[in-house]
Amino acid sequence: MTLAARIAPRLPPRLIARCADLLYPRYEPELRRLADFCPPGGTAVDIGGWYGPWSRRLARRARRVVVVEPVPHLAGLLAATTPPNVEVVHAAATDRDGGTVRLWLPPGDRGNRGVSSLVRRDLHARSIPVPCVRVDSLGLHGITLIKIDVDGSELNVLRGAEETLHGVRPALLIELEARIGPLEPVLNLLAAHGYRGWVLPGRDWLPLSAFDLYGHQSRTAHVAEHGILRRTLTPFRRRYVNSVLFLHGSRRPGSVEAAADAGGRQR
Repeated sequence: MTLAARIAPRLPPRLIARCADLLYPRYEPELRRLADFCPPGGTAVDIGGWYGPWSRRLARRARRVVVVEPVPHLAGLLAATTPPNVEVVHAAATDRDGGTVRLWLPPGDRGNRGVSSLVRRDLHARSIPVPCVRVDSLGLHGITLIKIDVDGSELNVLRGAEETLHGVRPALLIELEARIGPLEPVLNLLAAHGYRGWVLPGRDWLPLSAFDLYGHQSRTAHVAEHGILRRTLTPFRRRYVNSVLFLHGSRRPGSVEAAADAGGRQR
């Protein structure tokens, strides 16, 4: 267990949320580059809100932010600490509506560590029932961005959003990790919808087709085990890339065409 995971249960949740806001732009530099793929206005969807670092930053750009968070106490915290233009849906985003699914948690963890998942892994010990929903059933309009951090159930989230992908073509920022599951099912589904991937290993965005994500994650897997504090506060740290930006067609990060297309299509 990381240092942050040991400390977090002893701290007020609002303080943890504030710390996440401060640290996450260093932990995930894509958050500092929202202007490259998230135009002002419209609706942004944050699937897997955790303590809300993406939700609160997105609220500065989007007219409306909808957070889908399955962990009960985190959903409540988000509702209490996010700006007025943020709506919180307590559910797991998946490929079906209604009923419940099992959310798996590590031993002694209520969901604070951010590694809960609908897909059970070796680190999980128990599960809780949570409601489930499809993105396509949320009744959202003008979606410009969907951010997805679900630790292994990305494919089902996307299957529950295929009407949106086909009709609106929002930008997608998805955490993908080969150590959790194969990447090809997600990549193939998005390619079928006309999406291309981009990554930010340094200052510049690179096409995913020109970046060996499998090889990179294999070489830097030890970095992923360090936790948020060590990865953000250690000088000259090595980057572990696990966020992939997907844009439709010929759109590129930071281009006028990307902003116009993402902001201009309505459902």
